Amino acid sequence: MAGAMAAGMVASRRLRDLLTRRLTASNHPGLGISLRLTGSSAQQEASGVAHGEAPDHSYESLRVTSVQKHVLHVQLNRPNKRNAMNRAFWREMVECFNKISRDADCRAVVISGAGKMFTAATSDFPVPGTHLECIDLMDMASEIMQPKGDDVARISWYFRDLITRYQETFTVIEKCPKPVIAAVHGGCIGGGVDLVTACDIRYCAQDAFFQVKEVDMGLAADVGTLQRLPRVIGNQSLVNELAFTARKMMADEALGSGLVSRVFPDKEVMLNAALALAAEISSKSPVAVQGIKVNLLYSRDHSVAEGLNHMASWNMSMLQTQDLIKSVQAATEKKELKSVTFSKL
Repeated sequence: MAGAMAAGMVASRRLRDLLTRRLTASNHPGLGISLRLTGSSAQQEASGVAHGEAPDHSYESLRVTSVQKHVLHVQLNRPNKRNAMNRAFWREMVECFNKISRDADCRAVVISGAGKMFTAATSDFPVPGTHLECIDLMDMASEIMQPKGDDVARISWYFRDLITRYQETFTVIEKCPKPVIAAVHGGCIGGGVDLVTACDIRYCAQDAFFQVKEVDMGLAADVGTLQRLPRVIGNQSLVNELAFTARKMMADEALGSGLVSRVFPDKEVMLNAALALAAEISSKSPVAVQGIKVNLLYSRDHSVAEGLNHMASWNMSMLQTQDLIKSVQAATEKKELKSVTFSKL
């Protein structure tokens, strides 16, 4: 115990000395050193790394690749069915993000859709001349149309359990301490909106549109949209309009409303930008980044006073990390953070 305290005191003195030297140096304007990756270099780094299948991630509905150090790319991978959400998807997303949460090497995640659209969700919109609209409804029919139970009470308990398990499919993204970036192109329909509103950052291509489709299916969205979308865009009137009508929100309106933070001309440019963003995030201290996500989510659901109290309790231990010393030292030496080696978390 005494040794640990002594080490902590030494670390504190080192940090204090570094800060003092930095703040009192007359030939430096302050700590405002740019540590960001430039957009072009980050995109080159992101797109220049060959995709490799991530170990321990083998799924029917998803493809997970390690695109570069500390960054995973999760693709909804049913392009021939427009990434409609079948039973495997609802199960595999939970498995996938529980593994990512425990993966000490992963520091940021990008979610995108393979093929021509992000996702047509469970209903899988009908296309004239095809029968795609039936595939996933049939896949889900045994659970939804033939509920288990002898009476209303027992059937209701069955449905509650089913809905709760479906809710976890997207809540697991929110629970994951690593930042998750949604990269949306084409349609993001029904469950797709549930998914992206559980992500931390949303980018989209110019061809993207968002649709709270459940009202046209005869039900109220029940796995996150009605709870998260109002908090994401901060406009209850607009949320009500979208949920009551199922109208499409196009990319420019999504940007103006705050649903996405950036719009790009096409899928390729958007995906490179999302991977570049993930690369930049992954260059930061994982103690800092994951602490930020935890406290942003806590503060979203609590008062300012409660959020500040939680932050104080959090940082009373997290401020003792070596990452703080390494980050400050990199700033004083005018080094980019990507040159700093942070321990796994």
